[in-house]
Amino acid sequence: MEKCRATVLIKVLIFCLILLPLGSAVHAARIRIIDTTAKHAPNWGQAALRDSAPAGSYLTLGKNSDISVIKIRPAQSSSPATRRRLNVSKEITSRSAIIVNVETGRAIFAKSADTPRQPASTIKILTGLIAIKSLSNNEQVKVSRHAARMPRSKVYLDRGKSYRAGDLINAVLLSSANDASVALAEKIAGSEAKFTKMMNLRAKLWGAKDTVCRSATGLTRRGQHTTARDLATIFRHAVRDKEFVRRMGTVRIRTSFGELLRNHNRALWRVKGAVAGKTGYTAAARQTYVGLFTRGDESIIVAIMGSETMWSDIKDLVEYGFKQEKREQLAEQSPGSRKSKIAMLN
Repeated sequence: MEKCRATVLIKVLIFCLILLPLGSAVHAARIRIIDTTAKHAPNWGQAALRDSAPAGSYLTLGKNSDISVIKIRPAQSSSPATRRRLNVSKEITSRSAIIVNVETGRAIFAKSADTPRQPASTIKILTGLIAIKSLSNNEQVKVSRHAARMPRSKVYLDRGKSYRAGDLINAVLLSSANDASVALAEKIAGSEAKFTKMMNLRAKLWGAKDTVCRSATGLTRRGQHTTARDLATIFRHAVRDKEFVRRMGTVRIRTSFGELLRNHNRALWRVKGAVAGKTGYTAAARQTYVGLFTRGDESIIVAIMGSETMWSDIKDLVEYGFKQEKREQLAEQSPGSRKSKIAMLN
């Protein structure tokens, strides 16, 4: 019996001797794990970076769950509509631009559309429209010295001579004649300064709150300015007048005094759907433009200011505007759209 007990004790002793090194190893391993964890404690500065990360970005752990390595992945790419809009903004040289739906007045595209700038001759749309509303076609307009001395563009009216109002209106809207603009302004209001008050009032009544006219011509004046949005707003109201649109859509016409007037708006024969428009240029304003374009049942107005490549800018914006309108129509007609559901209910 005692021999059996001795045998058991010997076996237990041997077993303990075998386990002792393993326990030490486990203990050492635990110490190393604790040390390693301490060395790689979270970096609170990076945690702060994570908390202040821009919207749309997200954080992930590095390899082997090493929490000291934190990477910020870039935000998701922008939507196709946003990318198209950004591409157009980069392609055009215009400092300000806007595309407006004629029916609703909604802006389809805008780039610095509310930045005040010199309008150049685009402001003559107000001069021409007020003249259409104020004078009969055959009414005689006498040319003053001030009007005759206006710089180009002009039709070289003779001082003291009288001309038909209809001819001078065409000279303003088609050939951007400065002498004709001032002659009409003086006939209607008595002086160019008084006429600009009429222009400003008309602009304000139409909601063009950032427009200030200091001349009937658009020639650079201190304190004179408008915005791309205001130009589009003014033109959107102006094109409701059928005579205004008819005159502006004329490519060339001869006056009763034999002068051939050519329309400066090359978009009429260069851009599909062009209906009417007014160009402008001064050194201060650079190239400016506002015009109406129609394709099918859709009509848009494009206004640009401060351009260096006016005609290519206009073409790019017109194409973008109609494509965007088409996309929105298709979206509204899709089965899941609100308008589609309303139509189905009706």
